[in-house]
Amino acid sequence: MGTKSLLWVHLDDLIALVGRLKAWSRKSRPLHSSGLERVFEWLQGTQAQYACIQDEADMQMIKTGILLLSSCWKHYGMLAHLADNFFRLHYRDLFNEYLSGIEPFTVNHGDEPAAEKDSAIQTIKFFLNCLSLLLGKLDGKKFEEALAEHGTMLSRVLISLFQCADEDVINSAICLFKAAIFRTHVTSSKDYSSNVRELDSVLPMLLHLLDERDGASKAVVKLVADYFSLCSGNHCLRDILKDLFSGNFSQRMNAIDMWQDIAGLLLQFLEDEEPVIQTRASELLPLLDSSLVLPGLVRLSYISNDMVESVASEALLAVLKSHKDEPEVLCLLLDNLSCLCNTSDDIGNAKGPKLDTDKVLKLLPEWSNVEDWNRMINVLFDKLFEEPSNAVVIRSCSYISDQLADAADLVFHRLLQYAAGQKDIEDGALEGKTETCQGNDSLECETSIFSHLCPLLVIRVLPLRVFDDLGSPLMYGENLIRKIKDDAGTFNLDDTECVGSLLMSRALNKFEFEDVRKLAAELCGRIHPHILIPIISSQLEVAAKAEDTMKIRACLFSICTSLLVRRKDSYQHPGMIRIRNTIKTILSWCSIGRDDVLKAQHGCIDCLAWMICSELEASKSDNAIIESSVCTHVLSVLTEDDDSSLSEPGATMQLSYRLCMANVLISACQKIPDSCRKPLARRIVQPVIAASEVTVEPEIRAACNQVLFTVVFHLKSAVRNFAPGILKVALRCLRDDLEQVRVTGAKLLASLMASEETVVERISGGLLEARTLLRSLSTSDSSADVQQLCQKLLSCMTS
Repeated sequence: MGTKSLLWVHLDDLIALVGRLKAWSRKSRPLHSSGLERVFEWLQGTQAQYACIQDEADMQMIKTGILLLSSCWKHYGMLAHLADNFFRLHYRDLFNEYLSGIEPFTVNHGDEPAAEKDSAIQTIKFFLNCLSLLLGKLDGKKFEEALAEHGTMLSRVLISLFQCADEDVINSAICLFKAAIFRTHVTSSKDYSSNVRELDSVLPMLLHLLDERDGASKAVVKLVADYFSLCSGNHCLRDILKDLFSGNFSQRMNAIDMWQDIAGLLLQFLEDEEPVIQTRASELLPLLDSSLVLPGLVRLSYISNDMVESVASEALLAVLKSHKDEPEVLCLLLDNLSCLCNTSDDIGNAKGPKLDTDKVLKLLPEWSNVEDWNRMINVLFDKLFEEPSNAVVIRSCSYISDQLADAADLVFHRLLQYAAGQKDIEDGALEGKTETCQGNDSLECETSIFSHLCPLLVIRVLPLRVFDDLGSPLMYGENLIRKIKDDAGTFNLDDTECVGSLLMSRALNKFEFEDVRKLAAELCGRIHPHILIPIISSQLEVAAKAEDTMKIRACLFSICTSLLVRRKDSYQHPGMIRIRNTIKTILSWCSIGRDDVLKAQHGCIDCLAWMICSELEASKSDNAIIESSVCTHVLSVLTEDDDSSLSEPGATMQLSYRLCMANVLISACQKIPDSCRKPLARRIVQPVIAASEVTVEPEIRAACNQVLFTVVFHLKSAVRNFAPGILKVALRCLRDDLEQVRVTGAKLLASLMASEETVVERISGGLLEARTLLRSLSTSDSSADVQQLCQKLLSCMTS
C-alpha cells in the first residue's frame, strides 16, 4: 500500500495539477480538456466522500478509496501526458480496451439492484473519461487511423449510451460522438462535408432513437441539427425531415426541434429585412448549442444596423439565460468578446476605434437566475488566472460583483490560493528588479505585473459589505487579529492567510511592482477601520522612525482612502490620534533636495485634508463639536494662535510646518463635498482673514491669501457672507510693499470677481475702490507682473 498511499496523501496536489492541465488544454485540445474536467470533478468528489471518515471502523473504506484512486490514476496519469512513447506504441490497444470495457454495460439491466447499477454507471464514466483523454491526445492522422479501425464500434457503443439514465454519461457520450463524427477538435476549416460518410453510416441508428421524446431523442436532435448547421451540403436534410414529419408525434416533434437547431440559417435571419423573420429567428436561437450561436451573436451586437444590433443583443441575453447552468458559456462569451476587441480594427462594422465591451457585458446582471454561482465562479477564475492580462474578464467581474460578494468565501479562497502560489515569483523573479520592465525581461515582467494585479482587481470590484464581515477568517484571519492585540510593528510580507493580510503585504512590500503597491494600498483603505487603523498606525510609526518613505506613502494612501470610503467611522477611531502625531513628525522633516520626503509630506497634507472633510461630515450629522479637532489644530498652527487649547504654548512653529497647514486647508477646500462647503467656510475663513491682517511673515500672509483664493474658487456661494472681508484683504495686499503679497492680492481679487453672482453682489460696494487702485497700479507698480495682472483685472471691470 506504500506507493498507493502516496497518491492519497498528495490528493490535493493531484487535484491542483489536473486543474492546471485542463486549463492549459482548453483551447488547443478541447476534447482532452473535457476529459480532464471530468477527472478533476471525480477527484474532488472522491476527496469529499472520504474527508469525514475518521473512525477506525471505517478505515476499510479509506483503503478502498486508496485502491480505487491508484487503479484509476494508473490510466488517467498516463493519458494526461501529452508526450509518451508507451502511448504512441499502444494507443490502438488502449482504445480497444476502453471500448470493450464499456460494451458489457450497454445492455439495459432493469432488474439489477441499485448498488450494482451505480457501480456500472461509475465504470462507464471511467472508461468514457479514458476515451476522451485518449482521443484528445491524438493528432489528426492518428485520430483518423483509430477511427478507421474502431469507429463503427465506437459509434454503436456511444449511441447505446444515449439511452442511459445518467445525464453525465449522456453528456460524455455526446461529446465523444461529436468529436468522432464532426471532427470538431481536429478540423481546422469550417467545411465538414468530408465527414458525411460517417454520419450516413450511423444515421439509421440515430433516427431510430427519435421515436420517443426522451433524453436520447434530445441528444440525437442536437447532434444531427448541429451537424447540418456545420455542413455546407445539406442534401439529405429534406428527406430526413420528410420521413420524420410523416412519422408519429414524437418523430414530428423531433423533426421540428432539428429544424429549429440550424444555427447558421437562424443567425442569417437576424439580418433579414423583415422584423417578423428577425424576431422568429431570435426566439429559436436559445434552443441551440451555445458554441454555434454565441460568436455570431456577439459579432452582430456590434453591427452598424441598429435594428439588427438590438435583436442580436436580446437574442444573446436569451441564449445566456437558457444556458444559465453552463459555465463554459460564460467563458465562450468572454473569449469571443476578447477576440472581437483584439480585431476590432479589422471589422468594418465596429463602431468607433475601440470596442465598447460594456454593450455586451451589461447583459450579465440580467443573467441573475444562475443557480450554481459557485461553479460559474470557479470556471471564471480558472480563465482569469490563465489569462491575467485579459481586461474583458476583469471587466466582466464588475458586472457580477453582487454575485461574487454573495460567494465571498469561495472568491477569497480562490484568490488567496492563487496569491500563495506566487511566492516563488515574489522572492525570485521580482526581488531586486526595478519597477519598470526593460530589455529582454519585458514580457516576463509584464506577465508578472498582471498576475499580481489580477487578484487585486477582482477585490476592487467587490462591494464594501464584504469588508464589513469581521468574523470572516478569509477576510480577517487570526494572525491579523493578533497583530491588533499585540500592537506589533512588524508585518510578514509573505502572509496570505487572509485577504486583509494579502492587501497589506502587497502594499508594504518594497520588492513589489509600484502599480501593484498603489492598488493594494488603495484597497487597504476599504478594510474595516477596527482592523486597518491599529495596524496601519503602527506601520506608519515604524516607517517614520526608519524614514522609509515608500512605506510611509503606502500607509498614508490607505488612510486617505479609508477616510474617503469610511468617513467618520475611520476619523473617529482612537488610532487616528496616533496617526496625526506621526504625520506631525514627518511634516517637520527637511525636504530640501529630497523628492521622496516631499512626496511623503504631500501625502501627509492630503491625509489631514481628508480628516477635516470627515470631521465636518461627522459634526454635521452628529450636531456636535468633535474633540481634538483637526481643523482647529491646523488653523491654530497656521495662525500661531497660542490661546488654542491644541497649540503648544511657548513653542515657535517652524515656518515650513505652518505653510504645510495652509496647504492642508487648500487641499480640504478641493476635496470637501458640496454639503459641507458652508460649515468649512464658517470654520476657516474668518480666522484666515484675521491671520492675514496681523501676520508679519510675508510667506504666511501669501499663504493665507492663497487659502482665501482657493476658498473663493472651490466653496463658491458658501463664501457669500465673507466676501466683503475677503475683498478688504485683497485690497490691503495690493497696497503691500512686497511683490509676492501684491501678486496674491491681485489673484484673490480676480477670484472674487469671477465668482457666482450672489458673491459679486456682496462685494459691489467695494469695487469702485478696487477699480481706482487697479488703475493706479496698472501704470505705476514697480513689478511688471503686478502691472499686467492689474491691467487684465481693470479691463474686465470696464468691459
